[in-house]
Amino acid sequence: MTASPRTLRIALLGTVALTAVSLTASATTATAVAAPSPATRTHSATQEAMDAAVKDGVPGVAGQAKDKYGTWKATSGVGNLKTQQPRSAHDRYRVGSITKTFVSTVLLQLEAEGRLSLDDKVEKWLPGVVRGNGHDGSKITLRQLLNHTSGISNYTEDEAFGRKYFLKDGFFKHRYDTATLGQLVETAMAHKPDFAPGTSWNYSNTNYTLAAMVIESATGNSYGHEIRDRIVEPLGLRATFVPGTYPKVPGPSSRAYGKLAETATGPTYDVTELNSTLAGGSGDMISDSGDLNRFYSALLRGKLLPKAQLAEMKKTVKIDGSPNLAYGLGLSASKLSCGITVWGHGGGIHGSLSEAVTTADGRHSLSFNFNGDWAGDSGAVIEAEFCRK
Repeated sequence: MTASPRTLRIALLGTVALTAVSLTASATTATAVAAPSPATRTHSATQEAMDAAVKDGVPGVAGQAKDKYGTWKATSGVGNLKTQQPRSAHDRYRVGSITKTFVSTVLLQLEAEGRLSLDDKVEKWLPGVVRGNGHDGSKITLRQLLNHTSGISNYTEDEAFGRKYFLKDGFFKHRYDTATLGQLVETAMAHKPDFAPGTSWNYSNTNYTLAAMVIESATGNSYGHEIRDRIVEPLGLRATFVPGTYPKVPGPSSRAYGKLAETATGPTYDVTELNSTLAGGSGDMISDSGDLNRFYSALLRGKLLPKAQLAEMKKTVKIDGSPNLAYGLGLSASKLSCGITVWGHGGGIHGSLSEAVTTADGRHSLSFNFNGDWAGDSGAVIEAEFCRK
């Protein structure tokens, strides 16, 4: 289908995990490449789904799966449209809203340490920040931030913000601008809430910008510092970090491509470089597929959170119109066609659409990235890996 400007804004910064992206795109010629692995035969359906995404218009796909056979690495398509250099299974990329699981994990660790409670009101930690046009931080809990039941307006749906960052003229003028967490929240406060706290569900990136601010208020450190000290370094993640104002993606990496238009048609632009503070706390991290598999596997196996906090994270609310999807605290659950439920998150930001999921026991994980933001069916890749079709 053709995407509206609003749909593109949500897709770029707020993809709900495991939703299939099926935007119409112009054809891009690419060659599939699979890394040798003794378990390749068990992932043939996954390779076919990755190849299908490239045929649908995605420049390239890079991913890794880890299961009882070991680690399988594969690519399809290209990482650079000019040179036709293939993608690498070890590519670093912007992970968009997968950032949310990292932020939620840190908040839950702080709760386990007795430094805050999920039932605390936002006002306690951020006095006066959530206020105006019907927003009231004294009526919203931290839990409601993390499971998107706060009703707080989504700043990425602001029209002026969209023109500044998601359309061609604005993007190339402002791609290196720095946005503070407070400025992003102020953008949301200019709009009315979507609903009263706790009465419905709506994905809002503002929730996680606020969650990042709560981490900073509770610890006295930046949320990036806490993610590094509490998750990245203990797990030995070598490609994962919060880049702050740094605009590049370190190598190995591919170029990232977007349409920067009202629809998913038209010219394709290289959007690799940008100051990702525009997605502060909600979608600004960089990682690779190996790191993401290690993170989600460790999380579901209880290596990062005590049992009580992991159980809270996995308490889900239903997503309207998506009977097989549910959302916990920065963690989605998706029941696949073969009956398997996978846990994880998806993420999108300019030129990058990513998914990272694992089984409930953390023993079968898949993470992958499209280096284009307008085409391809990421849900089909997940179905292929876990349901073999």
